[in-house]
Amino acid sequence: MSNTATPFTEAAGLALAARREIISMTSAAKASHVASALSVVDILSVLYSGAANISAANMDEADRDIVILSKGHSASALYSVLALQGFFPKEWLAKYCNNDAPLGGHVTSKGVPGVELSTGSLGHGLPYGLGIAMSRKKSGAKGRVFVVMSDGECDEGTTWESAMIANHHDLDNLVVIVDRNKIQSLTFTEDTLKLEPFADKWIAFGWAAHTVPGHDYTRLAAALVQRSGPTCVIADTTKGKGVDFMENSVLWHYKPPTADDVTKAFEQLEKNY
Repeated sequence: MSNTATPFTEAAGLALAARREIISMTSAAKASHVASALSVVDILSVLYSGAANISAANMDEADRDIVILSKGHSASALYSVLALQGFFPKEWLAKYCNNDAPLGGHVTSKGVPGVELSTGSLGHGLPYGLGIAMSRKKSGAKGRVFVVMSDGECDEGTTWESAMIANHHDLDNLVVIVDRNKIQSLTFTEDTLKLEPFADKWIAFGWAAHTVPGHDYTRLAAALVQRSGPTCVIADTTKGKGVDFMENSVLWHYKPPTADDVTKAFEQLEKNY
């Protein structure tokens, strides 16, 4: 089946449509991580509506940008955005997590147009993106590499090894965006392993680092301009953003929405967006 989706040009419209798809598909699949997806979807919407040079039409171009969603448990957010932007048929979303369907519960690149890397084992996205950025810098290829990470995966040593290497090689084509929703798996990040002062850590590793409101499309887009050396944008987000009974709740890291939850969530989206 061919895809006839008309790509969104504005992040706000894309994010709202994606939120509806995220809630619907996680409910139908009885799948986890709806709140994680609602947290990161604004970041992805900014990237795929124009902040990054990537589209369904330019995937074969050598100088296009690369976007890697390292927090692979938020697969429903990436799949929704890609489908709405015409990378693959929107009908695929209805079969999310079904046996033999292309869209698995964690991000998978096999047979899914637009997905750069299968992710889910946290801490792998940045090393992979680092390698691409180093290769491009060495060859003179244009295009930047954006790695969207969770704050929880900044507990991983591979994150900081990659940060040191990126600074050493002055990779101005590498941008990390951290979805700083402050909750990981079973509790809050600061109760698991303290990250603060978070921006200072990136700065100490030689990165340009700054914190922006993670659901402000204009501020996010402005933060993604190219700078000298590697850049980390810490997006201050709310887990479960847009649905008040999911917001800032550890419960919704794993709990799937029921049919009643979907109805209530859609009412809130209609009212608030």
